[in-house]
Amino acid sequence: MSGINYQHLSKVAPCRHLTKSLVAKSGRNNTGQITVRHHGAGHKRRYRMIDFKRRVRDVVGRVATIEYDPNRNCFISLVKYRNGVQSYILHCRSLGIGSWVTAGAKVESRPGNALPLGGMPEGTLVHNVELHPGHGGQLARSAGGYAQIIGQDDTSKYTLLRLKSGEVRRVLSVCYATVGVVSNEDFNLIKWGKAGRNRWRGKRPTVRGAAMNPVDHPHGGGNGKAPVGHKSPLTPWGKAALGLKTRRRHCRSNRLIVKKRG
Repeated sequence: MSGINYQHLSKVAPCRHLTKSLVAKSGRNNTGQITVRHHGAGHKRRYRMIDFKRRVRDVVGRVATIEYDPNRNCFISLVKYRNGVQSYILHCRSLGIGSWVTAGAKVESRPGNALPLGGMPEGTLVHNVELHPGHGGQLARSAGGYAQIIGQDDTSKYTLLRLKSGEVRRVLSVCYATVGVVSNEDFNLIKWGKAGRNRWRGKRPTVRGAAMNPVDHPHGGGNGKAPVGHKSPLTPWGKAALGLKTRRRHCRSNRLIVKKRG
């Protein structure tokens, strides 16, 4: 079993007006039916409202705290701006308590600042990248996540980004992104060690299809350890579980992909 060292985090309660109650759905829809399997309630927690849009523009803010967020695998920072506004942002690896950050069209390209992709030099590592102007960050938001700017296209309307998956895609140069790498990059090294830690996270046990009866799963039944009995593994509803491509062939986003992930 292993975990993350939280000694460097601020020993303060979350800002109350920036949180709200979070009701556990446990994978159920509005009629109470389970639509997503293996989801449980997990530990009770409150949701921290993150400013993915960096709404406060051209105002300098100071990083007041670095906090743990139970709803995501990276840390978050409480930023207090000079105009009195407070907001949570994704914590950048290079920032510390007392660091100054700002967002705007003509701000300096340094860690923690948010500005349009077209205003950053080639080779810059960014996170919290918008896909549509004004929609807020959607790419590279998890722990240790980043995308790298590798240049502009011929029309200078789009910026070329290389994602961690190896995919290269075009994003409008007017879309905002935050400079730097998301914090807590060691999250993927955690050894959970026991089933109870996953239950705290809201993950329920997963039963193998081969251990079920034929009425419950295509892999079920047989005497002893029976082989799958199908050309390829199937889901409980009889659809292919491995190798089936689920991405829409005519997705609008496909035309912006320059190189598919490896």
